[in-house]
Amino acid sequence: MAFTSATLLSACAPPRAPLRVGTIVFPGYEVLFLARAMGWLKPELVRLIELQNSSDSVRALAAGKIEAAQLTMDEMMAARAGGVDLRAVLVLDTSDGADQVLARPGISMSSLAGRKIAAEDNSVGALMMASLLEAAGLRVNQVVKVPITQSRTVEYYQKGLADVVVTAEPWVSQIKALGGQTIFDSSAVPDRILDVIAVRADALDTHADALQHLVAMQFAALDLFHKHPEQASPHMASRLQIAPEEVPATFAGLKLPDRSQNQAMLQKGGSLAKSLPALQSILLNARLLREPVNTDALLDDRFVRQGVAT
Repeated sequence: MAFTSATLLSACAPPRAPLRVGTIVFPGYEVLFLARAMGWLKPELVRLIELQNSSDSVRALAAGKIEAAQLTMDEMMAARAGGVDLRAVLVLDTSDGADQVLARPGISMSSLAGRKIAAEDNSVGALMMASLLEAAGLRVNQVVKVPITQSRTVEYYQKGLADVVVTAEPWVSQIKALGGQTIFDSSAVPDRILDVIAVRADALDTHADALQHLVAMQFAALDLFHKHPEQASPHMASRLQIAPEEVPATFAGLKLPDRSQNQAMLQKGGSLAKSLPALQSILLNARLLREPVNTDALLDDRFVRQGVAT
């Protein structure tokens, strides 16, 4: 009878809540939405929570309102320095020219002093700003920083509220259509900017099945996008607010690692583990990180090593 009662209690227990993943509009984050659109991402396991910006994602992680988020590595490290224990379980993309600095005609790297430069703070925008100033040989007090979100870079350029903007697609194409010219991009700073799925450490075990499913569906949707972009693009166009035929171009400058590449990056002693200390030094020097973090404890490759979840 005791066994039967326990079994009945177990059967009546409510199902575990789905893994909540914070996300914003960005081409590198759209592969999971493609998986959802195809009906592959099980809603009882994974729920994508659409937020306004990455700062909202970090605050939601800290408050326990979500268990995971799509973040840049520098955002994840800053959150970790702020006391949110996170692990990167999947590399979504690496930037190889996707993040750009666009200026009005006539403005060049040699004429940035005194210019109004609009960029996000505490995100890839701030990291790109630091890289830009480093390349231009300028100090931060030699330019006028204009803090904005990436979604407003077109507005600030169009209204003349900034001379230079730091942004990415889909806004790069829109600003170029208004006459903006690229003067610097992330290809000049390889392996400095990448996006990951960052997961609260206390959710790694409790949501292991959901995380394995999420990783598997990311790779399945990525395979579809690479092999059949004409089938995938219509599903991705609406969130990016572009025509389906324009979707592949928005991924220019982004590398989307597959499972084997993820394994090489996330494994102990892998390429990402080797590059993180240098990234941390840059963030500390640029005051984008308030204190050092243990870079050896930032990565967890268990889910990219496992087989496909159904």
